[in-house]
Amino acid sequence: MEMTIRFPGNKKVSAEFGGFTVATDQPVDAGGDGSAPSPFELFLASLGTCAGLFALSFCRKRGLPTEGLELTQTAVWDEAAHRVSKVVLRIRLPKDFPEKYRDSVAAAAALCTVKKHMQAPPDFEIVAEPG
Repeated sequence: MEMTIRFPGNKKVSAEFGGFTVATDQPVDAGGDGSAPSPFELFLASLGTCAGLFALSFCRKRGLPTEGLELTQTAVWDEAAHRVSKVVLRIRLPKDFPEKYRDSVAAAAALCTVKKHMQAPPDFEIVAEPG
């Protein structure tokens, strides 16, 4: 997948791919305009939405109820290391969700592709080329 990264002003950075434009910005207290999520917030959102998609797909494939299905994600920040040290995902199941599938839906959410890439990260190559 190829993306084009552009800089529309101040601390705004956008990624263009597949007919979409994903906008990012920095918070006002970091010199941005606060007009969009920061790149790091989008990274965290990609974890939660990916896990959510896997949980939703698990339920739909089995004809399980999805009304009220919701995930809450908490990123635990380590001040000393200046990074997230743990991500906790809590799946709120529908009221009539069968108990026998509770662990399985959590296991399905754990199969998230974004999480897998964090556990076995790709190599990075960054090259500066003349324009």
